[in-house]
Amino acid sequence: MAQGYYYERITMQRKLTIYYTSDAHGYFSPVDYASGKSAQSGLANCMNGFANDGNTLIIDGGDILQGSPLTYYLYSQRRDGDCVPARLLNLGGYDFVTLGNHDFNYGKAEIERYLRELDAVCLCANIGGIAGVRRIAVVTLQNGLRVGLTGVTMHFVTQWEQPANLDGITVTDAFTAAAEAYAELQQQQVDLTVCIYHGGFECDLETGEPLTDSAENQACRLCRELDFDLVLTGHQHMRVDGVRFCNSFAVQPTYRAPHCCGITVTVEDDGSKRFESRIIPAEGKPLARAYDLLLPLEKRVQTWLDTPAGHLDLPLVSEDHLKAALNGSYLANFINTVQLEASGAQIASSALPNEFKGLPTEVTIRDVVSTYIYTNTLVVLEMTRPALKQYIERSAAYFDHDEDGNLCIADEFLRPKVQHYNYDFFSGIHYTIDARNPVGQRVTSIVLDGRELGEDEPVTVCVNSYRFCGTGGYDMLPKQKVAREVLTDVADAMIDYITSHPNIRVDTEKYCTVIG
Repeated sequence: MAQGYYYERITMQRKLTIYYTSDAHGYFSPVDYASGKSAQSGLANCMNGFANDGNTLIIDGGDILQGSPLTYYLYSQRRDGDCVPARLLNLGGYDFVTLGNHDFNYGKAEIERYLRELDAVCLCANIGGIAGVRRIAVVTLQNGLRVGLTGVTMHFVTQWEQPANLDGITVTDAFTAAAEAYAELQQQQVDLTVCIYHGGFECDLETGEPLTDSAENQACRLCRELDFDLVLTGHQHMRVDGVRFCNSFAVQPTYRAPHCCGITVTVEDDGSKRFESRIIPAEGKPLARAYDLLLPLEKRVQTWLDTPAGHLDLPLVSEDHLKAALNGSYLANFINTVQLEASGAQIASSALPNEFKGLPTEVTIRDVVSTYIYTNTLVVLEMTRPALKQYIERSAAYFDHDEDGNLCIADEFLRPKVQHYNYDFFSGIHYTIDARNPVGQRVTSIVLDGRELGEDEPVTVCVNSYRFCGTGGYDMLPKQKVAREVLTDVADAMIDYITSHPNIRVDTEKYCTVIG
């Protein structure tokens, strides 16, 4: 009987593991700054779960330098010494990073200091003029897998950032730069391509239907028109555990580091790829070396945060955003009071963050920097009634009606990204919004000093630097004449106001009447 032989084809699998964080916004330690208590979050906790076996890449998607009381302290109270965010990422073993739009908030010199002290390679193909930034990189893992990477940041940074912070920096279209970088990587004979994109999704991830015509977020276009195997997204603060969208697999962690994304890519010898992803909660203990770095600094920050600042006659509590827009916000009134005194303008506008702590009657610095979390300065504009009306009309688009005819928040302020911060409250004028009217025709009255504002009557309006850039649909503002700029940070102005007015009577005036 003849012996038969049977041959089995043995396939070779090579795997890449990626740990991906993004939009940490200075939340490095497992602490809730609003309360001062410990929390199961923070980049140091995420890093304790990283396991690098030689076939692993650790990547950050940007917005790391700004956004927490810790980073506020670092850049307002302690500008000397080493760069804490860079040292932290070095301890975590990061391989690659890209820049987020908020990483530009402290200017070119601070970005270069961060990158100079960072062991990881910064990939940002649409950014020029910053030392230490590269367009592409190719890395060969221990298993021989060649991985090509690039990074881009959403180009709206040019609209949002103060011009002084972009001096010497060029920012080009994110999609165009990503396409050019992808073509470069194709020439490198790589097995896998990765795009680190500090931007989010402009379409519904289930239906593919467009949610906005803005180019702020272009991740869906990246996935649809380019052939990156993996797109690591950010900016939107929207949790995406893992999704196959057209040609690419994509993920996105939410913000302030409550978790990181773990992605495993399996590449077969025929070139086919399989993706698995998971959300890894920032639970347990922080990385010991990171804890040792952060603890002395956090102790100083906590002491500084608990410094008494002043007294308010009533608390300015966090509130439902729709109710605040309908009935007025005492917190917005207070911010506007501060801005009016700091700027000398007749009218002031402000917005509320998506989430904020609020101010108790006995105010500490912790309360202020946990409530006003942005790095904004002030701009005073000269406007006439038509321009001011156009400005208020954009805020009036915040309102819509549900199926029962009740007022609700318009979908464009909720999807694809929640944007309560794009509804502005005004002080110094009394104005009426009739939400029954079509968008763009809702402002029916603007009263200044007890009378309707004249059509050609000039007024001065104080806006923050973020709003002045025109973002959020306020493209009428950059076209207005600038009367003056106030380069004091708004949070600093709030602290100065509270400490110089030890017993503050909060403005409880209702400036806006909403009909509908």
